[in-house]
Amino acid sequence: MHVQTEVYHQVFRTLRPRTPMPEISVEYCKFANANSFIKMSGGKLEVRITDMLEGAPCPILEALAHILLSKLFRLQVPRLYTSRYRSYFNRSEMSRTLHLVRQQRGRKHVSGPQGEFYNLMEIFESINQRFFNGLMARPELGWSLRLSRTILGHFDPSHNAIIISRIFDRAEIPLLALEYVMFHEMLHLRFPIESRGARRCIHTQAFKAEEKTFPEYKKAKELLKSL
Repeated sequence: MHVQTEVYHQVFRTLRPRTPMPEISVEYCKFANANSFIKMSGGKLEVRITDMLEGAPCPILEALAHILLSKLFRLQVPRLYTSRYRSYFNRSEMSRTLHLVRQQRGRKHVSGPQGEFYNLMEIFESINQRFFNGLMARPELGWSLRLSRTILGHFDPSHNAIIISRIFDRAEIPLLALEYVMFHEMLHLRFPIESRGARRCIHTQAFKAEEKTFPEYKKAKELLKSL
């Protein structure tokens, strides 16, 4: 029996000792990220794992099996396994590999900076001059495909792109709100994500301190809440 299949047999039996063992198939797939997937259908358990884990130590494969099967059966995932799995991917060499995989396999649709009402390049350059002495290199800039109210903006380091929600590209949206979101995403260029064991710190203390220097910071936050 393949070592991966054997791992899922063992973990399945641990979590479901009285349940008949299904037919289990495990395969590595060339995903554009580090995600893995599992589903149960017709008495067959299918697992699709990122090929980034080919050759990973057995404890890491076991941790992933616990995570996937626990989620499938709606059980709480033991912290031991989530911590072990995250720590493995937070290692510098794995972070570099994931970055390259996203660059090579991932597709990033960037609409361009010109919207119906606002131009993101003009917003970026204005903030660059006011807060970063014009020294920040401009990444790809674009509007989101949808009017997202939950993800107002994000910086994608793998594709060096800042994407802003189209909800801001309207005449009734105050410029202050859009400028604040752009400033926030630009700070991600200045303060990269830090990995601390199993934790990934996206907004460091330095990031938060710098963010509060934005003029009318509180007013801008209130404007976002109104959205």
